[in-house]
Amino acid sequence: MEIRGTTILCVRKAGHVVIAGDGQVTMNNTVLKANARKVRKMHEDQVLAGFAGSTSDALTLFERFEAKLKEYRGNLTRAAVEMGKDWRTDRVLRKLEALMIVADASKTFLLSGTGDVLEPDDDVCGIGSGGDYAVAAAKALIRYTDFGARDVAEKAMGIASDICIYTNKAIIYEELS
Repeated sequence: MEIRGTTILCVRKAGHVVIAGDGQVTMNNTVLKANARKVRKMHEDQVLAGFAGSTSDALTLFERFEAKLKEYRGNLTRAAVEMGKDWRTDRVLRKLEALMIVADASKTFLLSGTGDVLEPDDDVCGIGSGGDYAVAAAKALIRYTDFGARDVAEKAMGIASDICIYTNKAIIYEELS
């Protein structure tokens, strides 16, 4: 059985950062849950995180990442690099099937199980089955409108949910200024 589906989008604009995540979890052609919470605030509400992938794996990663943030006193870059190292080298973590986007007031990183810690070239990144649709829409909205980060995220997630069958409209937004 293949468990699929999610769209996580991070948009940064004019001093604001938003991570949005839809609520749909599917298995094959069945919706298992429509209102899963895939984004959250961490470390005294100073860091945002969103995941795509297996739910239990993602919850494990959230816990591990939050521990890294605590260990490195909220230093997002250091926590992300150390998490990437652990994820790549730890026998248990290496088998987890998920991706994460993490962001604070100034930086955004995409973390993967191969140890990747990627900082996007621009102010938008996305993961999950609808991530590319949401990113394309967000980039166009940033380029051709005056919308703020939250509005860009809302409209881009709406577009992604219209296109990707694994993305629904039960979207959670977390933001920092």
